[in-house]
Amino acid sequence: MYDVVLLTLGSERDAPGGCGSGGACCGGATGADTVPTSQTDSGQANTDQASSSQTDSGQANTDQASSGQTDIEQCATERPRVPVLACADALNARGARVETVTARSDAEIDAVLARLDGPARPDGLTWPDPDSKTRLIVATASDGQLRAVLRRLVKRYAPAPSKRPADLPGNRTLPDLPPVAVLPLDPARGGTHRDLAAQLGLPRDPAAVAAAVLDGTPRRLDLLRNDGGSVTLDGALLGAADDAGRPLHWRARVEVDDTILTDGTEPLLACAVGNAGGYATLNDVTLLTAPDPGDGQVEVAVAVPVVVRSAWGRKRVRLEVRRARGRAVSVLPREGKVPYLDDGVEGELTRKRSWWVEPGAWAVWSI
Repeated sequence: MYDVVLLTLGSERDAPGGCGSGGACCGGATGADTVPTSQTDSGQANTDQASSSQTDSGQANTDQASSGQTDIEQCATERPRVPVLACADALNARGARVETVTARSDAEIDAVLARLDGPARPDGLTWPDPDSKTRLIVATASDGQLRAVLRRLVKRYAPAPSKRPADLPGNRTLPDLPPVAVLPLDPARGGTHRDLAAQLGLPRDPAAVAAAVLDGTPRRLDLLRNDGGSVTLDGALLGAADDAGRPLHWRARVEVDDTILTDGTEPLLACAVGNAGGYATLNDVTLLTAPDPGDGQVEVAVAVPVVVRSAWGRKRVRLEVRRARGRAVSVLPREGKVPYLDDGVEGELTRKRSWWVEPGAWAVWSI
């Protein structure tokens, strides 16, 4: 039978927007002096802490060792939420050895992920164990929290370019990451405002999640990495609106592989970078037509207001949506800061940002 770690990221779970609201993905201490608090089957109480992150202002994020910067926000102490306890009970009933861990920092997330390491390699790289008897469930209040865990998996297992091993696929910069099961904590995000778990058709009931991690098979999915040191699971939406909700114009050069969607001289209303479909539409406008997190490509769209004249010479503005698909996309702002959402986490882009696809790099347990 399997050892199952049920990982929760401590957060102010009722904050608007969930993880990432206000520019911080939870908060809490970081560094080696923090130790994750866990709860085993003996019923010991645990203390909810919080995961750390930083608002992306075009600079390297916390995943880059050179930055040393972390936005810290102390979160309230909480007990495990009901779905977490219900999932643990379902796993225990099946004979699994269960441990619940609430992480409040990157270091505490890393301590959990270390349990997924494989045997030592001759080249000295840390690699995941494909035959591991430890399985991971991530309880998420938002896609930003799931992304925080995947970001740490990438940080742990992606080799430096100078240490790229011969057994790494030619179209990837990291090995197959260990599968994770997703336990959604917000039932509302399975409805109108669908989270990634809903888009992927993953189970939301705690007992069904337990069955998926014990009896299911890994479903491999594409991952977007970016040159800011982070990852994207669902997608990103760039653009802003004024206080009345009217979209603001901005300019940027947007390229998908060798296709230039806009050269930066014309105004834009929005740009969507889609691995999945979370940002496929904006109000009543369809931006992305068929984003697929398993096809090895990223779909990108820009919305451009175009002035046209009618047969009577009257001017009107229509919205032109340009789309392209490829392996990589770059966005170069031409002026000022461009606000965006990336997996629901707010940020501001001030310099060029590139995303590229890692085909099949991560996986979820599904039935």
